[in-house]
Amino acid sequence: MFFKDVVWTPDDPILGLFDIFKKDPRQDKVNLIVGVYKDAEGNTPILESVKLAEKYLFENEKSKAYLGISGSVEYCELVKRLVLGNDHDLIKEGCVEAIQTPGGSGALRLAADFLYENNPKAKIHLSDPTWDNHANVFHHAGLEIAYYPYYDTETKGIKFDELISYLKKVPNGDVVLFHACCHNPTGTDLNEEQWKEISRLSSKKKFLVFFDFAYQGMGDSMEEDSFAIRIFAEENRAFMAAYSCSKNFAIYNERTGALVISAEKPEHARNVMSQLKLCARGNYSNPPSHGAAVVTTVLKIPEIRSLWKQELIAMCGRIKTYRQIFVDTLKNYGSKRDFSFITKQKGMFSYSSLSHEQVMKLREDYGVYMLLSGRINIASLNHHNLDRVCTSIVDVLSDGEG
Repeated sequence: MFFKDVVWTPDDPILGLFDIFKKDPRQDKVNLIVGVYKDAEGNTPILESVKLAEKYLFENEKSKAYLGISGSVEYCELVKRLVLGNDHDLIKEGCVEAIQTPGGSGALRLAADFLYENNPKAKIHLSDPTWDNHANVFHHAGLEIAYYPYYDTETKGIKFDELISYLKKVPNGDVVLFHACCHNPTGTDLNEEQWKEISRLSSKKKFLVFFDFAYQGMGDSMEEDSFAIRIFAEENRAFMAAYSCSKNFAIYNERTGALVISAEKPEHARNVMSQLKLCARGNYSNPPSHGAAVVTTVLKIPEIRSLWKQELIAMCGRIKTYRQIFVDTLKNYGSKRDFSFITKQKGMFSYSSLSHEQVMKLREDYGVYMLLSGRINIASLNHHNLDRVCTSIVDVLSDGEG
């Protein structure tokens, strides 16, 4: 009998928890789980710049024909310049290629398939902790996974000395994945000097660096959030970057991403691209059009691009503001725990330092939902739910630490 030996598997730790949240009948429940931007009213808005781009497309689009395997050429060229800047030498020399993918996750999986096909013995090294789906993506592609030291739960910083010691032992040919900015789930990023040291070490050790670049513009700015990759590119010509437009264009359900490849020589980049196209053809064949067309339209029409930049600055600013408001409100409600480290983190996410037991108590007794790791989406906080979240956290801390 078909399927009789198939066993049940647990739900995804993020999306599965969201399903539990939706079934909770409490009217005052709070969702701090899923990583989407929310405005002051708790909505995930369509940007005005995106609406203008869609209006332009509605009036000017002439076909719904398939894109090629590599997607929109114009979109890919624009993404390369978002990642490295308009006039980067590697782009001018023809050493950088890009392939459009179904979201940033599609870029990760496409890279994973390529890496396994070309070096099945290579390990991929992920930060401890990292985004929950990273291990899932690379495991299902067949890659062996290892974890490097990253977040220090005591200092709320980075175990940089341990990280460097670990990287010195990574074999040549292995792959190390870094979050280019707005580390998910901790919100704790490497600084400029630390990136330079890692760049020098990578050049010496010859492991391949793979950047997950999902949050450009959501940490500090478009330029500042790309400095890790641009620092790295100064002395490492070969690297990969999985790019997502979900957050900075707020087009989550359009699944718009790209895989960017930089190589020592143009012919190396072209060869890699040929392999990526083969992997893509055997997976999703060719990517969806609309999201890439929206991004292209936003970026190529000066007035719309200017509006998009303003909207992105506003989103980033709201997140930064609410980090401080969150910390201040916890203190005002009597928290004895120092949460000031949250103001130093970047991007939508924060490692709150709450334990599994405290997270479960918040969920069961107060209807405040976050991941078991204590990761919260700062952008989910607003004037409607802030007091409830903060008083609930203070109550739970008082029960356990008072």
